[in-house]
Amino acid sequence: MTRLNAELAFTGALPCSRQDNAAMGTLYIVSTPIGNLEDITLRALRILREAPLIAAEDTRTTRHLLDRHGIATPLTAYTDHNKRTRIPILLAHLETGDLALVSEAGTPAISDPGDDLIAAALAHGHAVVAAPGASAVLTALVTSGLPARRFLYVGFLPRTSGERRKLFASLARLPYTLIAYESPHRVRAALADAVAELGERKCAVARELTKLHEEIFRGTLPEAAAHITAPRGEFTLVIEGATGVEPAGDLDGALGDVARLCGAGYTTRDAVAEAALVHNLPRKQVYDAWLRAGR
Repeated sequence: MTRLNAELAFTGALPCSRQDNAAMGTLYIVSTPIGNLEDITLRALRILREAPLIAAEDTRTTRHLLDRHGIATPLTAYTDHNKRTRIPILLAHLETGDLALVSEAGTPAISDPGDDLIAAALAHGHAVVAAPGASAVLTALVTSGLPARRFLYVGFLPRTSGERRKLFASLARLPYTLIAYESPHRVRAALADAVAELGERKCAVARELTKLHEEIFRGTLPEAAAHITAPRGEFTLVIEGATGVEPAGDLDGALGDVARLCGAGYTTRDAVAEAALVHNLPRKQVYDAWLRAGR
């Protein structure tokens, strides 16, 4: 049993079958800094040092981090472009040894190919354990000044204006704080589309979080669109959720929202609950109307 698996067995984190089969490796999801190299945990450094292999989205960035901390663990590239051929190789490695997974920055599986490897490892019976740490999503949220109790992360925004506006329109009535990633090449256009669909909502636009030139602009969407004139670096957008409640009795609007939410991957139960909340209607009334509509 490896030292890492021994730790898990001691704490009871491993299933009994895994403790009985010491040859099976564990996949460790290791969060790394999003900018400042000091933002890494002692546990993450130990795992990176003791694991026999690290699968990295960007081996150059990861090697720089490892060199900073005197870690010589071998690296292998695991990216969106090679994941189909690399996953079987990494699964074969996990048959006899542990594997640490890191993204280019932050927490693996958040808008990167890590989720495919994690799903494959679980499907093949491997333990998957997270060493949590930095995340641009949470860093932007907690520094935005906007409500953080309920939020919705929508990933990278679509590349075209039409698709972005369609997405913003589908989210317009939800009461959650919205969080999205955007590139410097499209952030101005994305803010213009957000203004068109969401209006004067409050927002925070975070750039280069935890890095030397970190900047967080707080204001309204139109103010942010006017402020961002020469964008550089990676951006995280945090946008206020819907604050008004539709008048009670807008059942057609609620059913439309249920349809949009289901299309976005919500379960019927969760979609009905959200639509009922937004439109100030009883859940049972919305659900019964949904069933009557033959959805």
